[in-house]
Amino acid sequence: MATTTQVSREKAQAALARVLLQKVQQDTHPSSTHLAMLEQTMPPSMYGDYLTMLLSKVAADRSPSVSMLARIKRFTEKL
Repeated sequence: MATTTQVSREKAQAALARVLLQKVQQDTHPSSTHLAMLEQTMPPSMYGDYLTMLLSKVAADRSPSVSMLARIKRFTEKL
């Protein structure tokens, strides 16, 4: 008899957030849609990794986008 594994909403959202975080880490200029989805789904335990990733992208970019800087500002105001 096969058993089914029950997945909670929190676990599913965390799994999606991990995939999205990996995707945006790989992209030089991540999609604002991906970033918004990540911010909506990631658990608080991922906030530090997310913020570190955004800050490193801005630091590595000679001319960071105003939208990325504004995103970081909005995110840090919610912490």
